[in-house]
Amino acid sequence: MKQGKVILVGAGPGDPGLLTIRGREALSGAEVVVYDRLVSPAILALIPSGVERIDVGKEASHHKVPQEEINRILLRKALEGKTVVRLKGGDPFVFGRGGEELELLAAQGVAFEEVPGITSAIAAAAYAGIPVTHRDYCSSLHIITGHQRAGKELSIDFEALVRTGGTLIFLMGVTAMPKIVEGLLQAGMDGGTPAAMVERGTTPSQRRCSATLSTLPEKAAEMGIRSPAIIIVGRVCSLAEDFCWFDRLPLRGRRYLVTRPRQRAGRLSDKLRRLGADVWEYPCIETVPILPCPAMDEALQQIGRYEWLVFTSPAGVSAFRTELTCMGRDGRYLAGVKLAAIGSGTAKALQEMGLTADYVPEVYDAAHLGEGLPADGRALILRAEIGSPALTEALRRRNISYDDIPVYRTVYANAQSPALRTALEAGEVPYAAFTSASTVKGFVSTVGEDADFSRVLGLCIGEQTAAEARKHGIPVRIAHRATIDALVELAVETAAPCEI
Repeated sequence: MKQGKVILVGAGPGDPGLLTIRGREALSGAEVVVYDRLVSPAILALIPSGVERIDVGKEASHHKVPQEEINRILLRKALEGKTVVRLKGGDPFVFGRGGEELELLAAQGVAFEEVPGITSAIAAAAYAGIPVTHRDYCSSLHIITGHQRAGKELSIDFEALVRTGGTLIFLMGVTAMPKIVEGLLQAGMDGGTPAAMVERGTTPSQRRCSATLSTLPEKAAEMGIRSPAIIIVGRVCSLAEDFCWFDRLPLRGRRYLVTRPRQRAGRLSDKLRRLGADVWEYPCIETVPILPCPAMDEALQQIGRYEWLVFTSPAGVSAFRTELTCMGRDGRYLAGVKLAAIGSGTAKALQEMGLTADYVPEVYDAAHLGEGLPADGRALILRAEIGSPALTEALRRRNISYDDIPVYRTVYANAQSPALRTALEAGEVPYAAFTSASTVKGFVSTVGEDADFSRVLGLCIGEQTAAEARKHGIPVRIAHRATIDALVELAVETAAPCEI
């Protein structure tokens, strides 16, 4: 049996963009992931399919799984020879009990590694527009736990903290916040000192409560600030209104449903999140290669018969790449064959193989691909099992001979989702991004064809996608070009309040 290992990974405060490269690498190689409540759904979505997931989430005064049992789970899975990722919010060694989790492993001689994460003490403040240090305001930074064991008083030297004159950041201090404020005031801190609380920092649900030290408890109660949240006390808090860049992002506070296949959703989701969007990834379709594929194998064995090799999606390129590898060939095998791609995404997939598309239509759809393909020989089309007839109809009109071979199939969600339907009917999914007619069909299948789709605005990558959406009563807006970047631009254009 191979030797197991535990990798303690700091997931950061919530924004998946703040997960470190090393943290992503660890997740990609995990066989078991043991995770906490504060790890965001966007980061959990990065866990590869087939990996065992163990939820040991803890809330204040309620531990679903006691710490001692978490330690034993890590040990047991490692002794089974598994690569275990212990995924923790923030940084594991900043009041995250990471050291405690390693003690048992060290005692048992189990290999382990620690991957630091970005702590919310720094990141949540930054996303709220508060620089934790500024030479005109302070000369030190202090991070303090506000967590108190059940039945015990806070053990904080408030007088020492006040004497530093630095920025004070309290983690896990929502419940103890009134006592923290009282302790600072009694230790002599000016009640007019700027202060703030940041709830769910770095996530689309982030809220900032700005106040003075003496008014913070009242204002936080008025806003209903809840855990997880950090408390910041110091003159730097006065800069928040000028520096609150996150609140000014164009898609801030808006939710978008991304329906692309899981392996293709990341690029669109990342671009929307960088603009402040709340992204709900709900893959409604999956592309599955048809392997083995005798028809593709036979055609590629006789590649010299063709002048053009035509692709209508990155999934087709992927299936072709797999087949070429099985044949023991690489790009040199295509010498003399020209390549056509339906759009920039497909062309990029070819580039990743070291190949350059010879033809990409100005309008990225099947009809324009067929109408514009140079008429100089037979074409081999490698595409979906159910592809748009517009491509082959255009080729037939132009008397271009072709072989149309399905190399992957589109699989729709097997079961309806009551949660998605409820959210849709409640108006909690105002926007849905569709990158193909198949994603529309998958979305409708997942929600249920009898649903009222009039409350969601479909952001469509092209006219064919929009036509499918209109069939089901989905109001649509169409990107000016069939690219992911143009779809994101459309999201920004439609972000202003509009009647749907």
